[in-house]
Amino acid sequence: MQWIEGGAFAMGSARFYPEERPVRVVEVDSFWIDETPVTNASFAAFVQATGYLTAAERTGSSAVFEKTSGPVDRFDPALWWRLREGACWRNPWARGLDGLQEHPVVHVAYEDAQAFAAWAGKRLPTEAEWEYAARGGLAGADYAWGDQLAPDGLVLANYWQGEFPHQNTLLDGWERTSPVRSYPGNGYGLFDMIGNVWEWTSDRWSVGGAAAKPGCCASASPRDGVLEKVIKGGSHLCARNYCQRYRPAARYAQRADLPTSHIGFRCVADRPIDADSGSTDPVL
Repeated sequence: MQWIEGGAFAMGSARFYPEERPVRVVEVDSFWIDETPVTNASFAAFVQATGYLTAAERTGSSAVFEKTSGPVDRFDPALWWRLREGACWRNPWARGLDGLQEHPVVHVAYEDAQAFAAWAGKRLPTEAEWEYAARGGLAGADYAWGDQLAPDGLVLANYWQGEFPHQNTLLDGWERTSPVRSYPGNGYGLFDMIGNVWEWTSDRWSVGGAAAKPGCCASASPRDGVLEKVIKGGSHLCARNYCQRYRPAARYAQRADLPTSHIGFRCVADRPIDADSGSTDPVL
C-alpha cells in the first residue's frame, strides 16, 4: 500500500461528461491505498481462507463483454453484453485462471469487494479518495499523467484502441485485462488507476440532475430500487469514439448487484496493514 497525505483538491471536470460537473474543492484525510487493483491471486487467498462464494457463483451467471462483428448502435449496450452461465472470478474468459494470476479480479459484485476488504482489514475507497489518489498530485490534469491521452504516441494505460465495440487494434497488446503494473505508476506510485478495470467505490451514485451518457459499463438497464454505486477509472473497454472515461474525474453508475467482466476494485485503510496478514498474494 502507499500512504497518501490528505489535502484539498479540485474534484471533477468541466471538459467531458455532465455527471463530472461541477468542479468543486474537496478535502480528504490521509489514508493508505493498494498500489494495484486486487489480483486473482489475492482474491484466491481470500476465498481459500474463508470459503466465500461470490454473487456470480451463487446466481450462476455474470455479464460478459462480447465484441460485435461490425458497427452497431452505440446507444444499445445490450448488443455487446451477455449474461453467461458459469462466468465468475474463477472463470473470467471461459478458460479458468491459467496465466491470469496477476490480472485484476473481475466478476465481483459490490458485496464481494466489501467482503474481501473486511477480511483484509481494509475498506473500499470513497469516490473522493479514489480520485485524489488517481490524480497522483497533478492538479486539474485530464489524465493521471498529464493532459494528453497518448503523449508522443505512448499508450500509458489499458484502454480500447480502434472503433468500439467491433474493432480493437490491440495497439497496447491486450484484448481484455492486463497484468497489474504493466504500465507506469502515477505520481503516488499507484498502478492501473486508469483503464484495465473499473473500480468500485463506497459512494452511492448521485448526479444532482445531470444525466450520465451511455458508457461501456452500462451492462444492464438500472431498475427502480436497485442500489447503484460509483465506479471509477474506466476500463479496457473505454475508447476515444465512445466512453472516454479513462480519466481520474470520470465516474459512472453501476448496479451494486451486477458483476461484470470489466469491474474490479482496490482497497484503502486508515492505518498500516500487517504485511504478514492474509491479504498478501499467494502462489496459485
